[in-house]
Amino acid sequence: MRVIFVGDVVGTSGTKMLEEYLPQLKRKYRPQLTIVNGENATRGRGINEIFYKRLMKAGADVITMGNHTWDNLEIQHFISDAKNLIRPLNFSKGKVPGKGWMIQRVNDKKIAVVNVQGRVFMNPSDDPFAEMEKLLDKICVDYVFVDFHGETTSEKEAFSWYFDGRVSAVIGTHTHVQTNDARILPNGTAYLSDVGMTGPYDGILGMKRKNVIERFLTQMPTRFEVDEDGRQTLGACVIDLDDRSNKAKRITPILINDDHPFFQ
Repeated sequence: MRVIFVGDVVGTSGTKMLEEYLPQLKRKYRPQLTIVNGENATRGRGINEIFYKRLMKAGADVITMGNHTWDNLEIQHFISDAKNLIRPLNFSKGKVPGKGWMIQRVNDKKIAVVNVQGRVFMNPSDDPFAEMEKLLDKICVDYVFVDFHGETTSEKEAFSWYFDGRVSAVIGTHTHVQTNDARILPNGTAYLSDVGMTGPYDGILGMKRKNVIERFLTQMPTRFEVDEDGRQTLGACVIDLDDRSNKAKRITPILINDDHPFFQ
């Protein structure tokens, strides 16, 4: 099985970048499953139903979220009915709407797509290790893909090593900068600390540079806005899963921007 995962889509410009390149990526790599992180799709914070539908129409099979899940209030009105949208598993279970995982069937194989959020330098949430253990105890699938939305590489690495061989892939999101550490762990788990973002290439993590720099210079509150004009980037990865062992056998990072042109 082949899976494509696209990192944090930021704003309208990021959505347009996805709409332009995801169909081309799917033609080139022919994945059986396409997963997109959409937690920054609507004005850089959260997602509304319009952008959820745009990401799905662009080619996403599953949309994952993160710490900005609730920043757009509209999500509370449609998340329970959005069959292909998941928020972090370790949000307060039974107290918030939505689901933290889903199972997709591809031919005769079943793959669970799970969204978890880290706890280091992040808003309070339940223990991602414990919640993942509980989930693995109750599901029976061939593959498990995890979008780990976290701030620190150490927490992401610890999670991937702890579950090495029990999940097929642990791919990091949230920091918006693609890391250079794609690998297959000894027991068959594909790992990447951060897949990168899809959105403004010349902003700072997708936001207008001026406001972000001003915040560092003065420590005064500033309003961060998506840099919707200018060049764009797309961060993604392709993961090949072995149909016999159900383990990962290859992970290939993808970066598309003016410095890394896309060749079909």
